[in-house]
Amino acid sequence: MLPLIQLPCSSCFSCSLGNPNRSIKSSRHKQQQQKQQKLVVPITDDRAHGEIRNMLCDARSSSELMLAIDCVQKLDVEHHFEEEIVAALESLYRESYADQLHRRVNTLHEAALLFRLLRQTRYPVSSDIFLRFTDHKRGEFMPSLTGGSHGIVSLLEASYLNTGEGILYEANRFATHHLNSSMPHFAPHFAKFIRQTLAHPYHVSLQSYRARRFLVSLGGGEQGRRKIVEEFARRDFKEVQLLHLQELEQVTSWWETLGLARELKFARDQPSKWYTWSMTVLSNPKFSSYRVALTKVIAFVYLIDDIFDVYGSLDELKLFVKAMNKWELSANIDPLPICMKITYTALFETTNEIAQMIYKEHGWNPMDSLKNAWIELCNAFLVEAKWFEQSQVPTSHDYFKNGIFSCGVPVVLIHIYFLLGQAITHENVSYLETYPNLISCPATILRLWDDLGSAKDEEQDGKDGSFLECFMKENPHCSFEVAKEEVMRLITKAWEELNKESFSSSTKFSRDFVKCCLNTARMVRVMYSYNEKHKLPMFEDYVNLLLIENF
Repeated sequence: MLPLIQLPCSSCFSCSLGNPNRSIKSSRHKQQQQKQQKLVVPITDDRAHGEIRNMLCDARSSSELMLAIDCVQKLDVEHHFEEEIVAALESLYRESYADQLHRRVNTLHEAALLFRLLRQTRYPVSSDIFLRFTDHKRGEFMPSLTGGSHGIVSLLEASYLNTGEGILYEANRFATHHLNSSMPHFAPHFAKFIRQTLAHPYHVSLQSYRARRFLVSLGGGEQGRRKIVEEFARRDFKEVQLLHLQELEQVTSWWETLGLARELKFARDQPSKWYTWSMTVLSNPKFSSYRVALTKVIAFVYLIDDIFDVYGSLDELKLFVKAMNKWELSANIDPLPICMKITYTALFETTNEIAQMIYKEHGWNPMDSLKNAWIELCNAFLVEAKWFEQSQVPTSHDYFKNGIFSCGVPVVLIHIYFLLGQAITHENVSYLETYPNLISCPATILRLWDDLGSAKDEEQDGKDGSFLECFMKENPHCSFEVAKEEVMRLITKAWEELNKESFSSSTKFSRDFVKCCLNTARMVRVMYSYNEKHKLPMFEDYVNLLLIENF
């Protein structure tokens, strides 16, 4: 089940609904393209941009360069300095392993920062860099390290880039314990920073969310070069926020014109929320038109999920899936309810529009791959519907295998791959359709977070099962808490497998696509962290920070 939440009304642009019988026409796509060209493009502050560029290009030492890169990345303005950062990291890597810099770094802070910056950029850096800071007999980090809290924070951040390494498990345990136990002794401002770091570690959190949270609650006290980056980030945020609001208005207009909300009264009517997925996953401002297109894809994932989960009978759903597998407008959909007919037609036409957009921009026809992704999703929904109809609790293996598709992540990431248009080859497309870890791991993370039980949608009476239910039936001796621990173990394992693929220098996919896959996994906790009142406070905070609040 995909979660339901009502966004604050100030993020909405209209409450009216369009004609439900109006189909998607190609002229509408042209009109939206023309409107897209009028969107505000973020304007670079030349003076500040030049000063930050000098920080990255003319650093006096490796330590100064690492701090500059870290600052630019954590304040979420690295998209302005992509070439400079690539060159700087290449220089750091050459220096590190040609001149043995990784053996000469003087502090834990420098070692952890070097490790994180290089590993997250696909350089083959070993976690053995931390061995010099451990007691070799006991395999634990030396207690004397606790005198430098900044180093411990860097170690904590580095530990989340784990691909299954024991020393990084120990690093996480050591750093988390020290920072929590030392909290009463920190100055209030630094303690607040530590609490946010523990709650939102850099690698597994959204850069934009962390940056805005920092600027709102912790920023303003910096001096010198870091202050320049902070001020630049504030101006950039305002420009990007305006761009996002204009994109959201475009999405809302499309949704109202489409008119599905009038016939699908049982379904979620949340274009603003759907857009937040696109805004998050395709985070670079230059992907504006792709975010608008992707939101349409996400809208249909939610709508079809609701048709299966709260509306259709099993016989109706079988006919709907039969039509989906044919994937042609001439498919026999007459016996279907009107809501299924118009959803099928709208999905068919919208997918054609997106395929035409991709072909025009990148010279590749993705229709077969997009069609197959939608068919896989609907087939998975039908499997779950049959389980429910038969009151069948599947094995945890069968539920999990099917759930990777029914969560909707594969269909979304496959669309993103073709929208980006990077590294598209027949070989890569064939590999993509095997659902490698870059796709299956974010799907696993979403499926399991959704099934923790906290993600209970209070406004829908659905038919979803749960991995927890399946696991506990197979293991009746296990308590609910033990089952939840198993789910968290599987989520951790999925992150490690995702890290392996993301950090591999031999991966078949572009850095932009890898970042989209990581952002999908990062968004899950924001979107699915329900509180005891079945609300999503983290998601509401995220929306307020990125779309509503001003500095």
